Amino acid sequence: MKIITECEFDALNEALDDEYRAWATYDQVSADFGDVRPFSNIRDAEARHIDALCTLFARYGLTIPDNPWPGQVDRCPDLQAACNAGIAAEIANGEMYDRLLQATQRPDILAVLRNLQQASQQRHLRAFRRCAHAADSERGCVRRRRGRGNPV
Repeated sequence: MKIITECEFDALNEALDDEYRAWATYDQVSADFGDVRPFSNIRDAEARHIDALCTLFARYGLTIPDNPWPGQVDRCPDLQAACNAGIAAEIANGEMYDRLLQATQRPDILAVLRNLQQASQQRHLRAFRRCAHAADSERGCVRRRRGRGNPV
């Protein structure tokens, strides 16, 4: 079993908690407004992010914490507010990863953290910005999608 530092352990826990919260938030939006894009797609992406972090937890012999966020996240009054909240959350996520990337030099941890940050900043943030600027319900936010997952 590989040993990680306390700083690396804290970084992995913070990243996982943030991804758990994002998943639960986007799942709540889907529960409130239906499986609408970009929330349904990004919720699925957050599940993959959680899986990537859980792989690191397993690799280093760490206990994977349960997701404490389902049913505990703020709810949005409408899709416009949800899109704006998504923008703020993804900006904060990028800043968090800037800080967490300083916690390690391990290539495997760095690769996962960088991939998660890139997905947040290059894909999720752009999708939420498009959603927030959508002129009508046929663009951006409200295309329906099937299927929901429930990670951890």
